Amino acid sequence: MKRKKKSGGVAAVCQLRCGDTHPFGSLRGFVPLGGGEERVYREMREAIPVLDAAVGKMVRLCGGFQVKCTSPEAQRKLNNFLEMMPCGRGQMGIESFLSGYLDSLLTYGRAVGELVVAGGKLRAVCWGDVTKLEVQEGENALETVLWGMDEHGLMRPLPYQNLLLFTTWHPEPAHPYGVSLFRGMPFLADILMKIYNTIGTNWERAGNIRYSVTCKGGEELDGAAAQERGRLIAEEWAKAMEDNKNGTVRDFVAVGDVDIKVIGGEAPILDSQVPVRQILEQLVAKTGLPPFLLGLSWSTTERMSTQQADLLTSELWALRRAVEPAMRKICQTYLALEGLDNRVKIEWDDISLQDITQEAQADLYRAQAEKYRAEAKKEE
Repeated sequence: MKRKKKSGGVAAVCQLRCGDTHPFGSLRGFVPLGGGEERVYREMREAIPVLDAAVGKMVRLCGGFQVKCTSPEAQRKLNNFLEMMPCGRGQMGIESFLSGYLDSLLTYGRAVGELVVAGGKLRAVCWGDVTKLEVQEGENALETVLWGMDEHGLMRPLPYQNLLLFTTWHPEPAHPYGVSLFRGMPFLADILMKIYNTIGTNWERAGNIRYSVTCKGGEELDGAAAQERGRLIAEEWAKAMEDNKNGTVRDFVAVGDVDIKVIGGEAPILDSQVPVRQILEQLVAKTGLPPFLLGLSWSTTERMSTQQADLLTSELWALRRAVEPAMRKICQTYLALEGLDNRVKIEWDDISLQDITQEAQADLYRAQAEKYRAEAKKEE
């Protein structure tokens, strides 16, 4: 029995969080594109804490926004909705939705959300797992169709495209997918993880010492006697090591000239400070954040220069411009379904990355310059 579409663009169920019942349903006649790349980016965040911290700080530095409406009634209702709207996963409010939306945008290069409409009203706004969706270009250059998994595990176009939010970060002309913040990092991240893994292996070898016990002076013994002597020495050595693990001091007693050495004790541990810093410099430079914000003390002065603050501010404003259409669509859809004027203006919070003293001095200098210009005009 085919499901009929409801009129008026009303979604009966949530489109982004249903239908994924078969664990390998995507193998049934559909090959997803870019899946391996997405898994690599997710594992990079789990393996390298600096990258995970960079995404979190970029999301928090982006800040929040205020919405201005044309009428007081629309302003009051919209503020209440944005403050208390459910957005899934136990989160509420537009700030929680914006955080999850930006996190997906930076990690995968694209983010998706959904307007959940029931009874002709906007009830919730939730974000979805963009890795389980596919993007297809529509009939014209301005149309994009999102494909999702149905209840049978097959990919199909989602029925209510007008209720979906889709944002890409630095999209390319070749395909409708965006570009992740981590693009260009997997090669360096692979080298960094090899260094870290080697450090762990070396310290495990250095901490868990293995011994080589050699007994000399047994040349006059025959084969059976030498073998029996070696077995007795091995048993005594094993008992001594086992008692040491339990906190008991036990002496090792053997007959003959016994030579005990640490296996691999002569091999030095390589200095990893220089290569690790070189790789981390490249990774941090890609994020656009100053190193000290990520806990890396590479310079004697841990302050952000004016040029660094300006560059970071421009990067944050680019993020805001990317997600602003989705935020505006949420507000306009709610007001339209409430029968109110849906003309809105989004005002983002100020980005303050400079010292208050420097900002006050800059304001003073500007005021003095305006004063001098006004006095010069009066004299003329």
